[in-house]
Amino acid sequence: MQKNVLLVEDDREISKLVKSHLEQESFTVLTAFDGEEALALLEKNQVDLILLDLMLPKLSGMDFLKQIRTTNLVPVLIISAKGSDLDKALGLGFGADDYISKPFSMVELTARVHAAIRRATQYLPSENLTPTTRLHFKELSLDVKTFLAVVKGKTVPLTSKEFHILKLFMTNQNRVFTKEQIYHFIWEDDYFGNENVINVHIRRVREKIEEDPSNPQYIRTIWGIGYKLGE
Repeated sequence: MQKNVLLVEDDREISKLVKSHLEQESFTVLTAFDGEEALALLEKNQVDLILLDLMLPKLSGMDFLKQIRTTNLVPVLIISAKGSDLDKALGLGFGADDYISKPFSMVELTARVHAAIRRATQYLPSENLTPTTRLHFKELSLDVKTFLAVVKGKTVPLTSKEFHILKLFMTNQNRVFTKEQIYHFIWEDDYFGNENVINVHIRRVREKIEEDPSNPQYIRTIWGIGYKLGE
């Protein structure tokens, strides 16, 4: 089935180049050149991935991301010349799924697009799942159909990346994962010391499921090694 990509990029030359390349890869590409136009397109169209520049007119990429994350779990891949660790942390902290800095190769971009869509769709409901299909640990449960976590009866929404991280831990309870292993399993890419990306996502998951994120009871830090779910 052909996948739909929303490309939000104000540089029309870059937009034209990326759109042409993705269409050659059999994607349908919708283009927006500012944040407001992107919101309007997203309201009217079903998309499988958003490619989002940060430096946009009218409504910035960050503000666009914050708005859509209140209701939408569509994978978001940030493409921006703002490549500092701070900007990466900020973007990922607001719910982006991945980050690629300009300039980038079309081969790398295409690979990341395919990987993000594959991760987001591999957990779609199937005939073997029921509405109550959940993973459990203490007072935490994860619904594999709705991408929702329930803690002490309270439902919290998760982004695609947050869901996959929590699912990784809940299907491997008490196993310790290094940051390199987490990056390999969730991002399906080689690890080049991307600690900040892992740290930001773990913090976001903790903020949603922990009563006191600074003293986590679910996802625990194993100093010098990584993280685990459990005692």
